[in-house]
Amino acid sequence: MFTPSNSLDKCNLMLDLAAHRQRALAGNISNIDTPGYIRKDVDFSQYLGSMNSPLETKLSEKLGPSGVIMENQGKVDSVYELSEMHKNAIIYKTAAKRVTAALTAIKTVINVGS
Repeated sequence: MFTPSNSLDKCNLMLDLAAHRQRALAGNISNIDTPGYIRKDVDFSQYLGSMNSPLETKLSEKLGPSGVIMENQGKVDSVYELSEMHKNAIIYKTAAKRVTAALTAIKTVINVGS
């Protein structure tokens, strides 16, 4: 069942993942000229559509303890990394708005119950 506090926990996890991904993408850009650098990314897009499931459990099973997925060993493409950073920023803003909405709902329940 959907509850504001349940939604809050899931949105907080989304915020944490988006922040972790932003760090990975920034690391890719900062190492663009490092020979042998392996590009890193965090892929959690498949979990965003399934917010009715135990997200944290599925995520930890899929990604492991670090949440960083090693991908290709090819050259880092700065245009791709920057566009992914912009997409990630949108996800972060959306999650922040959901947190605000959940907190507003909790505040309303508290005020109505008083």
